[in-house]
This record gives sequence, C-alpha cells and structure tokens, in this order.
Amino acid sequence: MKRIAIIPMILICAACAFQTKHRGYVFPDDLESRVANVKTTSELQEKIGDPLAKTIYGTPVWVYYGMDENYRGPLPHTYDNKTVLLAWVDGNRVTKTQILHDQDLPKIAMDDDETEIPAAIELNALQELFNNVGRFSPAGMGQ
Repeated sequence: MKRIAIIPMILICAACAFQTKHRGYVFPDDLESRVANVKTTSELQEKIGDPLAKTIYGTPVWVYYGMDENYRGPLPHTYDNKTVLLAWVDGNRVTKTQILHDQDLPKIAMDDDETEIPAAIELNALQELFNNVGRFSPAGMGQ
C-alpha cells in the first residue's frame, strides 16, 4: 500500500519541477562596459552578434533582446532578466546605445481574446478527423 502511495507523490513532484529557458540573446555580465566604447557596426557585431531586429522606418535602430522564461509545473510561466540593447546606427557608425532592464521596460499585458482570421474555416473535431483521411501515406512508403 505504501508503494502505491509513493508513485503519485513522485509524479506530482516531477510535474512541479522548475525549469528556466533562455530566449533571445545571452548577454555578458559586463554588457555596459562592452558597448560603451563601440563606434562601428562591425565592432558591435563582433562583441554582441547580429541584431534580432532592425527598424525600417526613421532612424535605423538595431534591437537585441534576451530574457529568461521560467516554468514551474502547472503554474503560469514567468519572465525575468529581460534585457534590451538598442543601438542607433548611421551607416557603419554606432551613434548611441541604450540598455534597458526589467525595471525600465513597460508592463504589457497580453489580451486573452483571439484575432479572427478572414475567410478561416472553422471545423469541429469530427470534421477535422475526416478532413485528414487519405492525406498521410503509410509508414515506410517513402512518399
């Protein structure tokens, strides 16, 4: 009886395991000192890497972003250690850099509602099942 009670306890503890995944750039601890003396885009790419995004309107800005995504079993995901590096670029020169951390970034809440897709076809589970009949080849047929 004791063995039977131990199995659910092990499964519950395994489901509550803590895991952290890093998203985006892994910035060095001395990020401020590394980018303080950067004068050219090639120096910036050598020290940090290629930007995650570049603006296409107005003054060119290179955007680098990194954060930690924390998983705690069935609890909601949390995000911390968010860092954004902005580099204003003029040709091959870096004119200005700015580093934003968690406390500098605005709190943005995602809306739970879904955006409708124009001309989307809504199928129920049974329609999805029959819609997929004949679409897949048997395993090992090489098609």
